[in-house]
Amino acid sequence: MTAALADQRRQMAYVATQAADARLNVEIETEGMTLNIGPQHPATHGTLRLVARLDGEQVVEAEPIMGYMHRGYEKLAEVRTYPQVTTLINRIDWLGSFANEVPFILAAEKLMEVEAPPRARWIRTALFELSRIANISLFLGDMAVQLGALTPVFMAFRDREFVLNQIEAVTGGRFHPNFDRIGGIKDDLPKGWIEDTKQVMSRMRDFCDEFEDLVLGNEIFQARTRGIGIVPPEVAQSYGLSGANIRASGVDWDLRRDGDEALAYDQLDWKVWTHPDGDSFARYWVRLQETREATHMVEQLLEGLPAGPIMAKVPRIIKVPAGEAYAATENPLGEMGYYIISKGDLVPFRVKIRSASFSNMSITPWLLKGVYVPDIITILASLYFILGDIDR
Repeated sequence: MTAALADQRRQMAYVATQAADARLNVEIETEGMTLNIGPQHPATHGTLRLVARLDGEQVVEAEPIMGYMHRGYEKLAEVRTYPQVTTLINRIDWLGSFANEVPFILAAEKLMEVEAPPRARWIRTALFELSRIANISLFLGDMAVQLGALTPVFMAFRDREFVLNQIEAVTGGRFHPNFDRIGGIKDDLPKGWIEDTKQVMSRMRDFCDEFEDLVLGNEIFQARTRGIGIVPPEVAQSYGLSGANIRASGVDWDLRRDGDEALAYDQLDWKVWTHPDGDSFARYWVRLQETREATHMVEQLLEGLPAGPIMAKVPRIIKVPAGEAYAATENPLGEMGYYIISKGDLVPFRVKIRSASFSNMSITPWLLKGVYVPDIITILASLYFILGDIDR
């Protein structure tokens, strides 16, 4: 065999080998995978189903499928008297339940042209902020769990109990107070409650300081959250985000300052916290700062609490005049609003609920596109939603 013929055969063998490899690669090439997260999955905080279509480890498309917990609050409210509705709606966002009652009561008060006395408004505002602290403190621990840190959530459960104790001491209800009333509140503050609450607020500030170091200062937490799930401010606004989710994108908007709430926020010295980055880290950071800020707000409310009655003069049987009204408040999860249509009866004719979590979840198809599978969990946790608040 000549050298030229041997070289030719080696070249032909090499080409045949490359062709065989190419055929093998074509044969083992797979289609994209569809990953179901939920409806019963630890990362979805309840019965939410997320369908993610993957190309390898990367999300091509994500679709949230909601409604597994739908309980029909809007229709149930139409067959209950106005005072009875608060029993329902404080279960929507069950971690900040008193806050759910307030915008509904404010909308009813608009229709009746009733204004709660100053003392009732200040106590309402204090309980509202206590609900915020109880709600967000649990988030601060829970998001760490999503990244593999177990200790913070036990700390959050531990310290949140002190806040719930104070809510229960006033309202008699730990999770579902049913305490707000058209024209005021059910009862005045018990003896010794103000001093006890101030001590709890000091404890919760220590809690925030601990989490600043333990979680925000952790290099693993930072690696998993910084630059992950970035929401530009114009995108946040176009999707109707609210609460800490939009403020973490640098949008300086807070209904406690910018809305028309009939509460006592305009009498307080406080700050709206924002962050320019718009990522998962920023959303956590803003909520932690707002929790600390809320403790100062509660203390101001208790120190400046006016004397006087806690109820305006309203009929014993509430019959709301015909008309329509909308009231929204800056709830722990964002804007919570109730649109009420009355025909002058004992029950509302129509009720439409604008819940924060439902609107905040609308951005997930845009936000999850192109991210990697482990980051799905981080981003969902940072958006912070309650399933009852989504499905209502």
